[in-house]
Amino acid sequence: MRGPWNRLTVWATAGMRQQITRTGLLFTLTALVIGLAAFASANNLLFLILAAMLATLLVSGFINRLSLAGLELELLHPDHLSARRKISGRVVVRNDKVIMPSFSIQLAGTPEGGFETVLYFPSIPAGAKLEEPVDLFFPRRGAYKENTFTFSTRFPFGFTERRVPVRVTQDIMVYPSVDPQPALEELLAGITGEIQAQFRGRGVEFYRIRPYEQLESARHVDWKATAHTGDLQVREFAREEEQSIAIFLDLELAEGDVFENAVDCCAWLAWRLTRAPVARLQFATQNFRVRVPEEGEVYTILKYLALVSPYRGKAPPPPDDQNSVQILFTAQPQRLSALGWRAETSSSCYVVGPDRLSVARPDARDGPATTATAPD
Repeated sequence: MRGPWNRLTVWATAGMRQQITRTGLLFTLTALVIGLAAFASANNLLFLILAAMLATLLVSGFINRLSLAGLELELLHPDHLSARRKISGRVVVRNDKVIMPSFSIQLAGTPEGGFETVLYFPSIPAGAKLEEPVDLFFPRRGAYKENTFTFSTRFPFGFTERRVPVRVTQDIMVYPSVDPQPALEELLAGITGEIQAQFRGRGVEFYRIRPYEQLESARHVDWKATAHTGDLQVREFAREEEQSIAIFLDLELAEGDVFENAVDCCAWLAWRLTRAPVARLQFATQNFRVRVPEEGEVYTILKYLALVSPYRGKAPPPPDDQNSVQILFTAQPQRLSALGWRAETSSSCYVVGPDRLSVARPDARDGPATTATAPD
């Protein structure tokens, strides 16, 4: 019997929920006192006042319910979203009623859905569409398929607050954070600094001026800089050929903060390296491999990292290019070394293990102060 009764209740209320406010409670108590006094004294004036108060309650509930009827919601967002970064989006509210406007409407979201701002619409005319800018903030990477919002109103007299939930079904892919974490920034800066040092060469693009080293040709000496500093200085140029960089994420990491930090590190490194087109990037795991830009773009990597999870029982693939600079996120460097990855046997290979990733993750609320439209 409970099941049919619940279905009948949902049908009768159209999914709405209401809560009596303090004003509504005082008005109801006043009506109760006047009703008791009217029956006790048989005073017609009190009966008229009681009837007017009851009619006011009924009209208030009807208008309150009608204001929430026919409202539809659409959430507009950029194509590329990153976790723990404020993103500018827009909310579109439509009133599908033909005649009746909606008054004093509040729209609230949930933190889990990326939207926790409360918007207020004094009036939404019949058949109108209103659009408002909002800040979206997704605390975690992954696929968000359903967001829950709530329309509420106390119109016209504030006796009750009526709420109706609205579920917006849409596929939102949230990439891992591409912002360096404070606890890992020094580690990542050191890795990228050593990678950048690999690009020194004898090309045509100026790289930097540095002190002269023994056995170097004198034709690269910068005499102006030498005269300014008093020591021999040479011009250094970037390599003409592109350097290959391989990032490998070993999925045999325990699920938790260590794995999430490794995913964030991979996302940040891939994003950082592809922003400066000085190298070909290879990214691989046990069940995924892509080359940028030959086989995809950085968003191909970010989409994979948005949904990746620990995976056990499959051997890692060997590297495509033995001469590439390798960055390994793994708990077992020796196992990777036996499969062709250089692990810790080369100066151009950098191993990041659980001991270096065991740091506290930033709080989901501590997003950057700036607002971006996309991770670009």
